[in-house]
Amino acid sequence: MASTSSFDIVSKVDQQEIDNALNQAAKELSTRFDFRGTGAEIQRAGGDAITVQAETEERVKAALEVFKDKLIKRGVSLKSLDASEPKPSGKIHKISCQIIQGIDSEKAKAISKRIREAGLRGVQAQIQGDQLRVTGKKRDDLQAVIALLKQEDFEVALQFTNYR
Repeated sequence: MASTSSFDIVSKVDQQEIDNALNQAAKELSTRFDFRGTGAEIQRAGGDAITVQAETEERVKAALEVFKDKLIKRGVSLKSLDASEPKPSGKIHKISCQIIQGIDSEKAKAISKRIREAGLRGVQAQIQGDQLRVTGKKRDDLQAVIALLKQEDFEVALQFTNYR
């Protein structure tokens, strides 16, 4: 068995799940009694940006919690959501959220370094844009790398794809 095996480490979010969570949160905000008359809204602000707004700071934070709850129920990691602090804008308060996709170069270097520190022979990690490719001669070593990375916290949602 001279061939090498590989897998990719990526950080991607299913946009359909984000849309579903967004729609569910918007529906809940429009029907819940404690949000009536507070002007609570959640909507896309183009691309991967989402805006949450309400008339008071505590209501906008509660609206964000509703959205986070919907994301969790849809299987989307909260590590993929970057939410700012509430900012007053006239009579309303706003929270800007960003959906994070891809692994930035600093985190990719940290993941690669952690794989090297594990000391598994014949296992290499290459940074390819916003993902990493891990190759090795033994599949058991690759599975050990996956188990190792699942235990670590790199502050980014990791998925393991293209396992061959």
